[in-house]
Amino acid sequence: MNDLVIRRATASDVATIVAMIADDQLGATRESVDDLTPYLTAFEQIDADPNQLLMVAERNDEVIGTLQLTIIPGLSRRGSTRGLIEAVRVATSARGSGLGTTLVQWAVDESRNRGCALVQLTSDKTRTDAHRFYTNLGFENTHEGFKLKLR
Repeated sequence: MNDLVIRRATASDVATIVAMIADDQLGATRESVDDLTPYLTAFEQIDADPNQLLMVAERNDEVIGTLQLTIIPGLSRRGSTRGLIEAVRVATSARGSGLGTTLVQWAVDESRNRGCALVQLTSDKTRTDAHRFYTNLGFENTHEGFKLKLR
């Protein structure tokens, strides 16, 4: 992984990021690369917020992975800040190379550097391989998550 660069995403990375998000059984049903307008609008909001880090992993000028890290200040746990990892994706061509581990470890290290007391993430109940992956990285399944669709 010596030739790997992890950097902040730019607007020119959005199409590739969306394609990676759409490249699985869940993403294929809810994402579309046909119209990038809503994704570019979201990117502008993410990029303007210093507590949002949309990152890409790049090798040989090709984006092969991504994740979003959100830094959340809070009052619980004695005023602790936490890191929230979202949308971890690795391009098909790079799966099985250890890139996912490298990306998550980057997010854990960045969270620690920013003074976070813990790092958390959610994973769809159907993603059993992802659950095993996160458990192997030391994450514990300590909570049940709930969502309410608004649209």
